[in-house]
Amino acid sequence: ACPIGSRPVNLHIHGLQLMGADVRVENGYIKAKSNGRLKGAHIFLDTVTVTGTENLMMAATLAEGKTVLENAAREPEVVDLAECLIAMGADIRGYGTATIEIHGVERLHGCHYDVLPDRVETGTYLVAAAATGGRVKLKDTREDLLEAVLLKLEEAGAHIECGKDYIALDMKGNRPKAVSLRTAPYPAFPTDMQAQFAAMNAVAEGTGTIVETVFENRFMHLQELIRMGADIALEGNAAIIKGVDHLTGAPVMATDLRASASLVIAGLVAEGDTIVDRIYHIDRGYECIEEKLQLLGASIRRLPA
Repeated sequence: ACPIGSRPVNLHIHGLQLMGADVRVENGYIKAKSNGRLKGAHIFLDTVTVTGTENLMMAATLAEGKTVLENAAREPEVVDLAECLIAMGADIRGYGTATIEIHGVERLHGCHYDVLPDRVETGTYLVAAAATGGRVKLKDTREDLLEAVLLKLEEAGAHIECGKDYIALDMKGNRPKAVSLRTAPYPAFPTDMQAQFAAMNAVAEGTGTIVETVFENRFMHLQELIRMGADIALEGNAAIIKGVDHLTGAPVMATDLRASASLVIAGLVAEGDTIVDRIYHIDRGYECIEEKLQLLGASIRRLPA
């Protein structure tokens, strides 16, 4: 798991217990069992949790009776999972809203399903092009998943063109303008895009403020950007980033998945060589990131460990 703050699974456990599962935490391990089939339940989630919503929705599809999830996550990935389960024979209603109703079925069957494109991977390449004043066309993606991000990129001065299955961004060679943003659950600006925008703001024209409301320890990449010459002040859960006209390459350390992507972006715009260590984080969420960036003209290579 990524060390970006507390991600307790107590809501997952509590929900499963309400459905009749026997769940105990012993010696740091979670031990769960069920005597027969789970039972439907009315579950209120204290905070918006994507994986918690998904776990309980999956459990409820095969539980006996009706389950209602209140304050459910509305992320596109939750909707996509619901649609996949429905293709497998599940009975789920209200997904995409804060209240999901699941009527348990006896069994599911196989199906063929196309998983939705990764909106954060898409967003990362868009920000990389924006930070470097370049242009990029991304295929097999969907603009409706990225509205909050695309609005911020336009605010930064990007020219964006969208088609049925592509998004194209062109900075016309211009330096980006700093943007301010506040992370929150979907459909607001995603916490998973915060680090990438921090890297862009570091070399942008003007000053931008980033407020992180989802995770309390998600600014570890800022210390690394400061090593590269970024002008950043931290005040609680807000980062005030004053754009500088250039960053300088330095050895930096990736602390989590999105932080490592932001350091790669910073390395692309920095003068000189940047070495990003602990890139096992990046491989969790990006497939062949260095090969894709090479195709866009980046001077980037993976060093053997």
